[in-house]
Amino acid sequence: MSGAINLSDRFCADGEYPCPVCRHGTIRGMPLMEVFACQFCQHIFTTNFDRQLLKMADSQLPLTWYWNGKGWKGIQRESAESGGRYAIAAVAFLVLPTAIVALGGYLFPTLPGTPLSWLPFFWMILTFLAHLFCLMWLVVEYYQLPIFLYFQALRRRVIGN
Repeated sequence: MSGAINLSDRFCADGEYPCPVCRHGTIRGMPLMEVFACQFCQHIFTTNFDRQLLKMADSQLPLTWYWNGKGWKGIQRESAESGGRYAIAAVAFLVLPTAIVALGGYLFPTLPGTPLSWLPFFWMILTFLAHLFCLMWLVVEYYQLPIFLYFQALRRRVIGN
């Protein structure tokens, strides 16, 4: 029987569950296939009902979740031990270029009152924001977050369409 999930149930083929990726839509089995799909973010998942696992099939990443009877819990990926190195690289990618630009503006200051005296500070802020945007884009691409679908859902909720 299809319908809303009973939270005490085990993960099974004929239920509906919250999507672990977008957390907005629901996943359910696709007709004539042995996969689940989210009606909101359109991700496709393979299942292992014996182990209560759900794995994202349309991704290069081995993103896997475990159903605990109430919700999805993420399972640590095989490459998760290098996550600290990625975090250090991300901080370095954000801080080092900004620090270089700031150091250049500090060592070679403009004359106060000149028309472009604001440029070094603006350039430093622009460098920080550009690198921050690159990092955010990489995170969205890595986890395949449906950002545009979130904005469409927000627009529908606000406007009412």
